[in-house]
Amino acid sequence: MWKYFLFLCIGSVYCEYKYETKLFKVPLDHFGYQRNETFNIKYLVNDEHWDSSSGPIFFYTGNEGQIELFAKHTGFMWEIAAHYRAKLVFAEHRYYGTSMPFGNKSLDNEHIGYLTAAQALADYADLIDFLQGESMHPRYPVVAFGGSYGGMLAAYFRIKYPHIITGAIAASAPVHMYPGMVPCDVFDRIVTSSFKVANAKCVENIKQSWSLIRKYATNATSSEWLHKNWKLCDPIKDGKDIDVLVEFLQSMYETLAMVNYPFPSDFLVSLPARPVRVVCQYLNGTLDGDKLLEGIGKVLQVFTNYDGKSSCVDYKKGSDYGNLDASGWDYQACTEMIMPMCTTGRDDMFEASSWNYTKYAEDCHTKYNVYPRPEAARIQYGGDRLHAASNIVFSNGLLDPWVGGGILNSISKSVTTVVIIDGAHHLDLMPSTPYDPATVQMARTIHRQNIDKWLKEFREQRRRH
Repeated sequence: MWKYFLFLCIGSVYCEYKYETKLFKVPLDHFGYQRNETFNIKYLVNDEHWDSSSGPIFFYTGNEGQIELFAKHTGFMWEIAAHYRAKLVFAEHRYYGTSMPFGNKSLDNEHIGYLTAAQALADYADLIDFLQGESMHPRYPVVAFGGSYGGMLAAYFRIKYPHIITGAIAASAPVHMYPGMVPCDVFDRIVTSSFKVANAKCVENIKQSWSLIRKYATNATSSEWLHKNWKLCDPIKDGKDIDVLVEFLQSMYETLAMVNYPFPSDFLVSLPARPVRVVCQYLNGTLDGDKLLEGIGKVLQVFTNYDGKSSCVDYKKGSDYGNLDASGWDYQACTEMIMPMCTTGRDDMFEASSWNYTKYAEDCHTKYNVYPRPEAARIQYGGDRLHAASNIVFSNGLLDPWVGGGILNSISKSVTTVVIIDGAHHLDLMPSTPYDPATVQMARTIHRQNIDKWLKEFREQRRRH
């Protein structure tokens, strides 16, 4: 079954992305032999440009969400497919989208335990082996692509399966965000910096808003004012609701910084071009009291209702807000993807909040009956000791808060970095537009040069054998 997508690529350029949706059977557990269950993961394929005699496979390592969203927003792969005569494959991560091992019970505590990066990579390895015809001597070079957690997976795929993956483009991959590797406040310091670049007054107003919000939210009359003027779906009834609202607002600012693209986008939520600059116009100048809160109300409307489809602000959805269905990520963050976060209130624009691993671990145990293994990912995938790896490009944009956990200096001749000065979250993988800064255009050129090199190496090695 072919599905066709026609959407604006910005700048009066329309793109038609078509793919076939397929299913592939994988073991529930790749690493044990006691359970023999299998289930299907979804993958999307486009081979209209493919040279089936020797053309490469460009493989997107799906991350925490439905794979169609990543296929739609990874225009770089689509744009280079014809030149390389490549087959495009976008694989969905187990426990996301419709790739659910136990159907609608998959995220229950008794079933979620097979949600790990290692299991997902093994799914992808089996799928590529199938696409290669299960040959002892694969014919097609495979380049992995991924952004964010998908970028981490692309790099880990090359590290763990170098006989299967020829090279990897790992965009905005925070592979250093694990405990003890970077300061826990680095993420929100970069968020604050992105807002300060847009407007220093904006940062000052956000910083002073937290005490005002809590003051208003604790009084019945002013709390109702927030409910009405901010168009909140639910009233603020107690201290728990106040904390949830504050967390939602902080997440809003973090998301705005992360997807601060130079063009309108609906990747995570529908937003205008350069959304940080847009929202900061409502928080300019000296504001206090109702005026400050009215400005934040306008920011909320940009974030939650730019497309005009929302009747109210559903602040209780928290991190689940938006287009990405990433319900399983909280479990991964409670097991192997431990990324400490904290704020100081001095070097950032948020309330002070320390990183408390003990509390974090107990909360995870309460929710999932598991305790985190904070060193697991570093031990499994190398942390900052990647000198034995090869054929990986780590790209990071300096506007992206996740750059704090990214690799910014090349490790070797074949594990290299690309720093995009004015780039947001994996902007280099997005569809190209007339608004792209020169640095992202240069990054894509470097990606193509590395792909050329990897394909040449694969073909030369294949000829020798």
